[in-house]
Amino acid sequence: MDELRIIAGGPCRNSGGDDKCANGDFKRSAFRLEVHQTYTMPTEADTVRDFLSGAARPDGFNAAWHRTIREHAAAGRTMTRAKVVRQPLTPYSRYLFEWCIPGNVEGGEDYQLVDLTDLENPGLPDQDFWLFDESTVVHLNYRADGTQINRELTQEPDIGQYLTWRDLALESAVPFSAH
Repeated sequence: MDELRIIAGGPCRNSGGDDKCANGDFKRSAFRLEVHQTYTMPTEADTVRDFLSGAARPDGFNAAWHRTIREHAAAGRTMTRAKVVRQPLTPYSRYLFEWCIPGNVEGGEDYQLVDLTDLENPGLPDQDFWLFDESTVVHLNYRADGTQINRELTQEPDIGQYLTWRDLALESAVPFSAH
């Protein structure tokens, strides 16, 4: 099996050891569970800094990723994300809510929020993951400060457990648009 990787927040399969990726290898669905309140991604450092300084969101912000989402939606593939949040929102979560998520939703991603501020965790893991086509799982591993360590294609995971976590997250969620 080729190495499954996540590039710019989206799934892709590395072909032949080079860095060329075609976002779109999943055939039906991609689900992402996000459990951390802060992500420290080097590619976002400048835009997070700009957001926190009060700058206006740049025209065309995340345009390539939004185009990818639209292409998946046009091809009939679903992209769903469940983001665990706690109040007060971290500066990074505020950045997501104001600059990132609206364009994802507009592009066709079903973005859901699981607010655990005043609730007990319903049984969700402390592990970020992508679930592709209800058959392939990729863990996204982070340090406590939100810096990504690696992405790990799980070997023969208990898919039933990931489906249960997906369903539990979505049952506990509200659409971002209701926020």
